[in-house]
Amino acid sequence: MTGATTSPARVFVAVLARDVHVTGKELGAFLAQVLIQPFFFLFIFANVLGSAGYVAGNYGEIMLPGLLALNAFFGALQAVAFPLVMDFAWTREIEDRLLAPIPIPWVGVEKVVFGALRGLLASVLMVPVGFLVLPHVSWPLAGLLPGFLITALGGLLGGTMGLAIGTLLPARRINVLFAVIFAPLMFTGSVQFPWEALAGHRWFQVLCALNPLTYVSEGIRASLVPHVPHLPFALCLLVTTAAILASGWLGLRGFQKRALD
Repeated sequence: MTGATTSPARVFVAVLARDVHVTGKELGAFLAQVLIQPFFFLFIFANVLGSAGYVAGNYGEIMLPGLLALNAFFGALQAVAFPLVMDFAWTREIEDRLLAPIPIPWVGVEKVVFGALRGLLASVLMVPVGFLVLPHVSWPLAGLLPGFLITALGGLLGGTMGLAIGTLLPARRINVLFAVIFAPLMFTGSVQFPWEALAGHRWFQVLCALNPLTYVSEGIRASLVPHVPHLPFALCLLVTTAAILASGWLGLRGFQKRALD
């Protein structure tokens, strides 16, 4: 077998392709996982409550970018964190990956890339759903590329944070993920509201500023609904990138430690 055939890059791509293939075979479950909850969030809060007069008529265009960020971030985080916790604790399927002829950190990077792709796909699939529920929403063409960029970074952020959580969290604590980690991240990530609208609740505004998901949500708003008050796009890009690097370093460090145990 030639060296090119067994090069780490080829093995990495093969492992990634296998994960993508498995997702394709489970497409129905994937779609249900990533679309049902955001659809009902948007339908109830923007459509039902909007038509009833309980929220402003333009609330949907404010919330939709937040849901795109939510799907990218949590789609990636869940795709990485839960399988890792189960692999290291019970199934030990991760051992097969570790036997592949690639450096151990590359196995962790593959998990992050796969999670980011799932998160990005989950966000893209939410776009037609959003336009179906909110037919009057329109986005500027100039904002589509920046919006796609920050959404992709949101997927990478979710993947790196999933790697950190999946390697650092004990298996016996997996049942507290939603209560202690997921729910606070979701409701302090400026998904349902612009960050600047919290000026009257300064303590909560500061809390949201500590959540990296806020900068993904605000970055997508800055791109797609620039007339809504938002944080500067450059700031969102900078903070999101810094958070990816920090959580990626922490996650890869934890992954290598768990893999060598």
